[in-house]
Amino acid sequence: MIKRREFLSLSASAIAASTLIPRPSISKTDQPSSQSTDISSLRIFPAIGICRVGGSRQWFYAPEIPGLPPEDRDHYKDGTSLVKKQVQRFRIYAYDKNNNVIGEITSNEADITWGTHLANTKAAWYEFYNPLDNGKLAPPIPGKKRNRQIKLKQQRERELVVNPGLVEITGTNTNAAGKESKYQCVDEFMQSQQIKLGHLQTDRNGRLLVFPGDGISISPTGQKITSFADNDEWIDDWCDGPIFARVRLKSNGKTIQAEHAWVACAGPNFAPEITPIVTLHDLIQGLNISQGWSESSNLVSFRRDIYPILRRLDMMRWVSEAALLRQGWVDIGSINSEEALQTLADNSRTSQSARNRIFTNIRTPAHLRKSNHATNEGVLPWMKGDGVNYPDGPMDMFSVTEEQYLNLKRWAEGEFVNDYQTIQQETIKTFNDIPIAQQPQALNQAALEACSGGAFHPGVELTYNLRHPTIYQRYYNKQSEPFRIALGNRRSLSQDLGPELTSTILHQGFNDEPSPIAQQMPGDLTRWMGIPWQCDAFSCQIVDTQSDFPTATWWPANVPIDVLPEHFFERANDPNLSRSERMLFASQRKRWSRRVAGVGYHANQGYWDGIENMISLWQRMGFIVRRSPTLLDTQQLADISGDFFVETGRGLVDLPSPSDKNRP
Repeated sequence: MIKRREFLSLSASAIAASTLIPRPSISKTDQPSSQSTDISSLRIFPAIGICRVGGSRQWFYAPEIPGLPPEDRDHYKDGTSLVKKQVQRFRIYAYDKNNNVIGEITSNEADITWGTHLANTKAAWYEFYNPLDNGKLAPPIPGKKRNRQIKLKQQRERELVVNPGLVEITGTNTNAAGKESKYQCVDEFMQSQQIKLGHLQTDRNGRLLVFPGDGISISPTGQKITSFADNDEWIDDWCDGPIFARVRLKSNGKTIQAEHAWVACAGPNFAPEITPIVTLHDLIQGLNISQGWSESSNLVSFRRDIYPILRRLDMMRWVSEAALLRQGWVDIGSINSEEALQTLADNSRTSQSARNRIFTNIRTPAHLRKSNHATNEGVLPWMKGDGVNYPDGPMDMFSVTEEQYLNLKRWAEGEFVNDYQTIQQETIKTFNDIPIAQQPQALNQAALEACSGGAFHPGVELTYNLRHPTIYQRYYNKQSEPFRIALGNRRSLSQDLGPELTSTILHQGFNDEPSPIAQQMPGDLTRWMGIPWQCDAFSCQIVDTQSDFPTATWWPANVPIDVLPEHFFERANDPNLSRSERMLFASQRKRWSRRVAGVGYHANQGYWDGIENMISLWQRMGFIVRRSPTLLDTQQLADISGDFFVETGRGLVDLPSPSDKNRP
């Protein structure tokens, strides 16, 4: 391993811009749609949808094509101070008696009444210290109740649960301005603070649009921030809950209740085109395969199973300095050009050494290792894992899923299909290009592909409860499809599972209360996350250790760490500068959280100041978006041609620390 100072003589290949254009991570198959018009069931998709909070009234649609980011020409911000909302659109698909897709049902075919029950139950939940399901690999640490000064169950439900109840909407283009009161999801916290969790609209085809809240976090009593995850008398507007649809078919007047879906409202994805190495879709699909709910393909597909991982590994260099300078501590060769990818897609012995070089540098998942020793040196991904409380343990660092790892192993051995396509060969460019039979599962994948599949401490959007089969409807009904959350029927949204939440209670429940990872109620998915949300999202940036390089990160694809500032990108394209000066600017990275007073890692006053500042400043942070150089002279551009991913839309972040405000 070489030292950081030796990188002063970096080769141009270490800073070359990206040439990998985003492409769909699915391909058209021969799976036919149903030839019947006899509807046996209706189902809502995506089965799990994701909204993202923003303070702007402007918005954009959540992704609907796997592999492609959401589209927004303003780079996801309303100026430099407000973040646009990501809105989840829900569709209904008809199935025949043989479980084949007939097609989408819209207002042309039916009168649709949508219903949504959102809730935020974070303040009535339990403290988070680490996941309770990793056993001896990372022993669980029980958590006590949040806000345990409020003891009576009825009082906790009344004061700590934000529960607007069921909100219904019907018709086309209903509540188009978003202001009609009957479509707002609003309730009080601590019987004093009104909290808006979102609102509903429909589009011109009668599809449901779920809008998230503004990303607001507040303490009605003015409490200070004292924890990265558990702050009493605080509330935010993250939420989740089921989506219902009652459908009256115009053809025969028959009314059918569609199979429900779920929606979760989380924080912004600040690098929308840079996908996490392990996504929430990867995690749940791995569970589906292990449970026998989805078939594991006999053949590893380079396009479906390998290319996405390679692209994600490459794209980390735009959000992490450790990944940018990866050649200094792990050599996996070139993976960021069409030529390199065509070599890696070759399943002959000619390319085996190139494939092996990558595979041998991928961290083995803890459950596949022959021993429980940590495997941390010189392997990917260089990210912290579930077991960060146990620095020398097998789960201290993050790993790919078992399914991903086994696919990579077979790929390295040449046991895969070379089905790679160049960007010119792509046939899917819009959602309507996806065959009808593939559209429902494409919506599932697109919604979850941008979400982090770990490390769960507690995570970015959602957390480790989603890796348990008992949360899904398929566990209780073999006819149900994977990904659909099981809907519970508890009397209360607030669960009393005793004074502490333990590993045993996690699986077995407590007294008359069911397990918290059994059938779910509104608010059950997001209650595990930090409160307020900004504290965990922005406290978990980097982990400084005695070794200054490489620096481990948490979730760089969603909450960036080291970025190329827009000003540096402009200098790299300045024709008045020399080639060496421009290359120097192109190779730089600055901390994404720079100049935010107090952001750090250690639990001192500056640390608490920093994450409290982020409650006010999060909307001023920049998004990482694709930019193309403006210089036209290819000789002048030399080794910095191609697209860059640049921090844009950053606002002013200089504010005094909260502790300074209280000084005389």
